[in-house]
Amino acid sequence: MNKNYFQWLYKTFSLPGGRKIPLVYGIWFLLAAVAVLLEMARGLGSIDNFLIYRGVFWHVFEQKNLFQLYPLEYESFNNYGPAFSIIIAPFALLPVYIGCFLWAMTGAIVLFFAIQKLPLLSQQKTIVLWISCIEMMTATHNVQFNTMLTAFIILSFVFTLEGKDWLATLFIAVGTLSKVYGVVGLLFFFFSKNKKQFAFTYIGWMLLIVCLPMLYSSYHYILQTYGEWFQQIAKRNEQNVFNSTYAGMQDISAMGMIRRIFGWYSFPEMKLVAAAGIALLLPFVKTNRWRMFEFQLLYLSLLLITVVVFSSASESPSFVLAVTGAAVWLAKKPIPWKSGYRILLIGLFLFTILSPTDLIPAYIRTNFIQAYSLKALPCCVIWVIILVEAYRIRDNRAIGTITK
Repeated sequence: MNKNYFQWLYKTFSLPGGRKIPLVYGIWFLLAAVAVLLEMARGLGSIDNFLIYRGVFWHVFEQKNLFQLYPLEYESFNNYGPAFSIIIAPFALLPVYIGCFLWAMTGAIVLFFAIQKLPLLSQQKTIVLWISCIEMMTATHNVQFNTMLTAFIILSFVFTLEGKDWLATLFIAVGTLSKVYGVVGLLFFFFSKNKKQFAFTYIGWMLLIVCLPMLYSSYHYILQTYGEWFQQIAKRNEQNVFNSTYAGMQDISAMGMIRRIFGWYSFPEMKLVAAAGIALLLPFVKTNRWRMFEFQLLYLSLLLITVVVFSSASESPSFVLAVTGAAVWLAKKPIPWKSGYRILLIGLFLFTILSPTDLIPAYIRTNFIQAYSLKALPCCVIWVIILVEAYRIRDNRAIGTITK
């Protein structure tokens, strides 16, 4: 396929004053705005996630149990810890619809900013935005935190490479204490130029963030709530495994595929997770790789995919993390892509990105993709390929400065 075929990806449009910006920038924010406006137009029931998030702040402030059901406030239940109240506070203090709109758009803005900070060429960043934009829209439809969490992991990576460990560890700590997925950023420790600073600033941020909600709550309440949060996480995992027996958009993971395709609902999932964790860590044995730019970028992609495909808590809006990770990997491949990469990209769009939309026939979506958790399949395949590349990497070029 001729390289000129892909030139439309880099189309620009002019702003007043003559400045040209890539078309995908406008598409990105338009999709985010349309997604949240459509959900708000359907009423409060369609922005239940935001009501839950908003409730985290007010329940911490009022020292109420974070994990009880509050049917008069929202329909579902909360899985976020007390530290999340810090992030949601500015939006919780606003009227509901204004807060919801700004929350959703902030997620899109922060993820856009994080992608722009990536150590990639401008055209490669454009590719990442094109591949990720629909999945970002899916997460925004659900007024989810996942867009912001994706940005936190990317920013922790970027700031580690830039030698700004105090900023990198801030995003890791916030991500860890809000939604446990953020803890994967600790692996960027291996890429740090000042590992002692990385370790100490992370501990410092963790202590500060744990304590901050005590300013508008209480010491005993916060400590008790963290204990309850850990119990809630364990309880949620059991519920996800149980619910995997039903053809829904939950447990969309490697384990979910095994459970649903083979009917093996009692298989030892922790052994698979442990095996994946060991496989993920083994390439770090060769310390000379820690300073290789290609290796570092492969690991960013790997971690963004790992937290989704090896989590029983994965649901459709979680895949903005995995798709962004896959997009970063694909953006580094020469264009025109070889046929194998094109097949992977088509599979990623058909099974993962477009599967929750009406572009996929309802019968196929319900009876195949949802029934067997196939939304995770392309990301699992890409995860294996990236891991093999990380094992086989032979590039001895160490990263110097961030590529602009």
